[in-house]
Amino acid sequence: MDPKQLLYAPSHEWVAVAGDAVVVGLSKFAVDQLTDLLTIELPKVGDQVTAGKTFGEVESVKSVNDLYAPVSGEVTEVNQAVLDDVQILAGDPFDKGWLVKIKMSDPSETSKLLDHAAYEKKIADDEH
Repeated sequence: MDPKQLLYAPSHEWVAVAGDAVVVGLSKFAVDQLTDLLTIELPKVGDQVTAGKTFGEVESVKSVNDLYAPVSGEVTEVNQAVLDDVQILAGDPFDKGWLVKIKMSDPSETSKLLDHAAYEKKIADDEH
């Protein structure tokens, strides 16, 4: 996936839109900030998620951080490879390290997400 073509939540989750479904992952910036990843918890297929609410967590040697759903809907797929080996997320957050696929209940929620340029600006602003 090309990071420049994705949308982003302010909480650092990325979103690839495909019709009424999305693929959700965690940005490279967030992964790099967490440093050494230890474990990840993700929802199960069939779970309902709500935009802005937690749907899992990722633990690193530094901290435990919540993952926030960028859109509302039903989880249709979970990346079992990342559950089995969280280092896949660390090594390839935009392709092999995707987290979940969600069938959106309200596709208009994607209009609240940031494009790549706005996300890059947010990161830069947060670092100052």
